[in-house]
Amino acid sequence: MVALTGLERVSGTAARPRVWRGVVFLLAAAYFLIPLGASLWYTVYTPTAGVSLSAYGELLTAEGFIRSLALSLSLAAATIVLVLLLALPAMLAVRLFAPRLRPVMEVLCTVPLVVPPITFVAGIGTSLRNGTEALAPTPFWGTLIAMQDPAFPVVLVLAYVVLVLPFVYRSLDAGLRTMDVRTLVEAARNLGASWPYVLVRVIVPNLRSALASASFLTLALVLGEYTVASLLGYEPFAVWIVTVSGSKGQLSVAVSILSLLLIWLLLLAVSTIFGKEKGK
Repeated sequence: MVALTGLERVSGTAARPRVWRGVVFLLAAAYFLIPLGASLWYTVYTPTAGVSLSAYGELLTAEGFIRSLALSLSLAAATIVLVLLLALPAMLAVRLFAPRLRPVMEVLCTVPLVVPPITFVAGIGTSLRNGTEALAPTPFWGTLIAMQDPAFPVVLVLAYVVLVLPFVYRSLDAGLRTMDVRTLVEAARNLGASWPYVLVRVIVPNLRSALASASFLTLALVLGEYTVASLLGYEPFAVWIVTVSGSKGQLSVAVSILSLLLIWLLLLAVSTIFGKEKGK
């Protein structure tokens, strides 16, 4: 009887965390799904026409939708490639050859968090204006103008690299802390591997989760960033959504829902790719 009573107490104690986990999960699901459901209902229902998917049909033919979405996706891809090419080799070099500089690098990479976006974009605008005037007599003037091409503004890629650098640094740093980088590099170098081979074939496969996290954060930031692009005069996806929302409420909410679904699908695709590679 005493043993049975003890088992009942243990089972009851174990069941309580499960109940609380379920309650917390339901509250979190309600917090996210209820606003999404209300937004979806707003896009498909009108008091006059009833339930209709006309807002989503109009979305596919809306002026600027495909162009702005393609621009944001291309900017996101370029930002991911550039920030990883800059951050990962630099972090490896500091970790292997100058470990005392790690606090300095951490401070430099997290500085964008304390700089207001409006101040950041004001500095970019001033630099572009002054640079255009200063470089007008030189061959670099054409390069500076090409960087501001509305079809693919390289200046936005550079700005996004700075904005996302703190998040990429944290993701990569967490991944590097879980592995013995020095031992892996020394073993590969002793076997005759070159530095590019070590980076691509030794370090990167062990950082799949960290690279996926950095890519997720970069993709989300670029697709949702509005301040820098708007003040510099460009129209990626986030700016286009705000522009449309001024005249077509249902269409703007439909675009927001589809953009959220698109981000989920992209993140799911990237996580699936990394998961398959990890399984191999």
